[in-house]
Amino acid sequence: MLRDSTATIVATTGDTGKQLLVNGVGITSLTPITKMMAHMPMAFLQRPPKNALTICFGMGTTFRSLLSWGVPTTAVELVPSVPRMFWYYHADGAQLLQSPLAHVVIDDGRRYLERSSETFDVIAIDPPPPIEAAGSSMLYSKEFYTILKRRLRPDGILQQWLPDGDPVVRSAVARALAESFPYVRVFQYSSSWGYQFLASAQPIPDRSPAELVQRMPESARRDMIEWPFEPTAELEFSSVLQRETSVARIVADDPNTPAMHDDHPVNEYVILRKLNGSRFQLDALVAWYEHTKNL
Repeated sequence: MLRDSTATIVATTGDTGKQLLVNGVGITSLTPITKMMAHMPMAFLQRPPKNALTICFGMGTTFRSLLSWGVPTTAVELVPSVPRMFWYYHADGAQLLQSPLAHVVIDDGRRYLERSSETFDVIAIDPPPPIEAAGSSMLYSKEFYTILKRRLRPDGILQQWLPDGDPVVRSAVARALAESFPYVRVFQYSSSWGYQFLASAQPIPDRSPAELVQRMPESARRDMIEWPFEPTAELEFSSVLQRETSVARIVADDPNTPAMHDDHPVNEYVILRKLNGSRFQLDALVAWYEHTKNL
């Protein structure tokens, strides 16, 4: 257990494996999904990557997987104690933090993007759960993507994770991405494991699982199948690619929801949606929010 000015961190091992809790909330687990948050966008790039950025450190799995590509990698984490637990989840964590390629920044992810002048080939974002968490909309909004695009190279790829959510939230996030980037692809791991969005200013090519694997350095391939769902890297990619969906299908589940904005954080309008989920209640809550913010 570690405590700092931001949060209380608990690293523990339970019946389902190692766990990370921030202020009592389970954040993530050791899963191939957080590895794919790195390997998917890196392998889909039109050229070999030069660097990468991940926002939200968690157990450090995505950061570690990006480093396996042998490029400078920056991780931005709001809670100072979280990266200090890297060693607990990965035996090579302490060693990786000493690498000249590794750079950990303690800061708000959005503020870091506003203040940085560096550009990146891949930016991977894994916002903390739950989806309704106060302030989490700031990592899904159109205003956020406007800031982010200044730090993404013209042919770079954004990887945005969405841990499921109801149709209203999914539609708002999908719209925000589609209205911010001309090219967006969406992959769903299962009916209950969330969505991985890849977004770019340039077309994201269609590549077969074999082609994606061929673009990976050997160290990245080894990382990908460290504890996989499938026995090979090619099958791991195949299991994800075959579940590709589209922004249009996600939006169709709630076509009247507008894109996520800083001043319209629909994922945080949770109480009335959970009571009933009716359009009347959502509109009433939005009207209440618009009224009270001006008081």
